[in-house]
Amino acid sequence: MHYGDRISSMVVIDSPLRDRAPEEARLRDRKHTRYATKDEILARFTSVPPQDVVLPFIRRHIATESIRRIGKEWTWKFDPAIFGDQLLDPRPADQESLETMMAEMRCRLGYLRCESGLVPPAMAERIRSILQLRGPFVELAEAGHHPMLDQPLPLVATLRTLFEFWSIT
Repeated sequence: MHYGDRISSMVVIDSPLRDRAPEEARLRDRKHTRYATKDEILARFTSVPPQDVVLPFIRRHIATESIRRIGKEWTWKFDPAIFGDQLLDPRPADQESLETMMAEMRCRLGYLRCESGLVPPAMAERIRSILQLRGPFVELAEAGHHPMLDQPLPLVATLRTLFEFWSIT
């Protein structure tokens, strides 16, 4: 892991151990559609991966900050290098998997699993065993994969509690 010796603490939120997120292949190959109006493009916004519950004011804010105007049309702000071969391979090498990184990291480590997120119960148990006594494993009740979209206050409260605990230990 790059810069691993400079990291004192890390919190992982609802990330699978081995595979890259399932949406990466779709995003890597998508066309960059342009829309005639701002309202049209904002209506098309969805979280990736899709999530049933998204608080409307948060959805609107993220959607508005995710678009840009090009001439008379609107398009998504998007860096193709993120999901292209420039920064991430389609399948992570073993040393890039979260499982390997978590096992090798020597810093404080916390894991937040979202109840309705991407991490199934069997994988959650594997994560608990990797963590051992190095940090907490917390389940965010009623949260989808993107807890800031549907459970922002419990997410912030959990993070504040964890950071405060780490600041005194």
